[in-house]
Amino acid sequence: MRLDSNSNEDFKPLGSTFCLIKPETLPTWGGSAKTDTRLPITDYSTIGGPRHNCSPFPISRDVNNRFILWDGDIASLDVDVITNTTDETLTESNIISDRILNVAGNQLKEDLAHNVRECRTGEVRVTKGYNLPAKYILHTVGPSFKEKFKTAAENTLHCCYRNVLCKAKELNLRTIAVCNISTNQKSFPADLAAHIALRTIRRFLDKFTTEVVIFCVSPHERGIYEVLAPLYFPRDNLEERSALWQLPKDIGGEYGEPQHPDRQIRIIRNPQHSVLMRHHADDDSDNCPHDFEGGGSDLEYGLSDLNGLHLNSYSGGMQAEIQADLDRQHLLGDRTRNGVYESVVADGIEGLEHQERYERLLHRAQIEDLSEVSGIGCLYQSGVDRLGRPVIVFCGKWFPAHNIDLEKALLYLIKLLDPIVKGDYVIAYFHTLTSTNNYPSLHWLRDVYSVLPYKYKKNLKAFYIVHPTFWTKMMTWWFTTFMAPAIKAKVHSLPGVEHLYSAITKDQLEIPAYITEYDMATNGIHYFTPQTQTTTS
Repeated sequence: MRLDSNSNEDFKPLGSTFCLIKPETLPTWGGSAKTDTRLPITDYSTIGGPRHNCSPFPISRDVNNRFILWDGDIASLDVDVITNTTDETLTESNIISDRILNVAGNQLKEDLAHNVRECRTGEVRVTKGYNLPAKYILHTVGPSFKEKFKTAAENTLHCCYRNVLCKAKELNLRTIAVCNISTNQKSFPADLAAHIALRTIRRFLDKFTTEVVIFCVSPHERGIYEVLAPLYFPRDNLEERSALWQLPKDIGGEYGEPQHPDRQIRIIRNPQHSVLMRHHADDDSDNCPHDFEGGGSDLEYGLSDLNGLHLNSYSGGMQAEIQADLDRQHLLGDRTRNGVYESVVADGIEGLEHQERYERLLHRAQIEDLSEVSGIGCLYQSGVDRLGRPVIVFCGKWFPAHNIDLEKALLYLIKLLDPIVKGDYVIAYFHTLTSTNNYPSLHWLRDVYSVLPYKYKKNLKAFYIVHPTFWTKMMTWWFTTFMAPAIKAKVHSLPGVEHLYSAITKDQLEIPAYITEYDMATNGIHYFTPQTQTTTS
């Protein structure tokens, strides 16, 4: 979408009650101390020990003069850009969104309905301001809050604020009005949301020296922000010293992102992996933090220099904590996802339970008698591909899905693959002459996918489906879209066996005779001539 810098040139005040507000007429936080009517701040310097030895947010008059806390109508601000908080369909009815839509007019509603259409949780969408005095509107979707998914909600709310600010910077917009993204409808604890918002804005203003941020809250919300703002924007030495006692232990990372050391240890099992993710482009789809079909979120901003800010702007230290974290959770997810928030919570909270369950299954696989499954011969290792990676063969026709103990089948799968998946590997699945009696339930497939650890998904470099049917293609699309989107780019449907020879040499591929006989009867002899120098990475 092309954004015209004169997009609001036809702005007309709507009625006599509409008052146009210019940012220079609003008192900055730095100048607010003179008229502050709150009770005198307590000097904590003589009480006990502080939580922090030095000020994480030192006094900065420049920053304070570029931060404005305002309890007015965001739609009346004559600024470069304002923020709208909404839902994924961009139709949520709340005080902020309703006001913006009413003032902007029908053009905005039509733009959202026909052009933008959706915005996933944590992402940002840009539209013109239309009848608003603001040139642009940044639409974002905040997370709903549940105590069980607190960590994910905190991360996602931070991403909302971060992506809004970075998008404004990317568009070279100087005056930015940010609303309270955690509306009452989201059930986000007011104090927790305030800490996230204030520290993210403070870190942004520290990094960039020309932007002005107006944080717009409702009159009943102003009290909590007036109490907490001095912790992040101290105006004198007393406020700075008091913050050492009052600030929470979690003061965020370099960009204000929440810090969860226990969660990082649990998820990042190989510390070197996050480094490899940043420097190697041959990780297939794994290197993308959001196989979210389109990807414009932090979710929108990735791994580039913060001061460069192209389309990837605001990560660095975030990589190990947010992006790699989201990537892993997306890989390990075990349920349908409707947005970024759902993908975060899908495994991030339950990952430990999945890991413990896998370890129990691995122990059982090593001690139990699985001969009734191994004797079927439907799953086995067959040589290596042209890059020296082990090849796992699965023959669909020989898998008696309705006449086998599926739990033992899972144990055998784990026993066979566990030593292999420590490195890169590929799978060749032959759907040749497979019938409905060979199809396991989607529930079982989802359960298998959710319990298998990260290394299974990460180190899988290709999944070849040979002789697929229309049903197979449809189910594969559905499964990789809604259950396993991170491996979608690794799945390849091939009409014949000889198409595999570009990646796997014939002498390394041991397959049953019925497959080659069917292949020759269907496709003929030597219907495909592979180029030996072509490899699949």
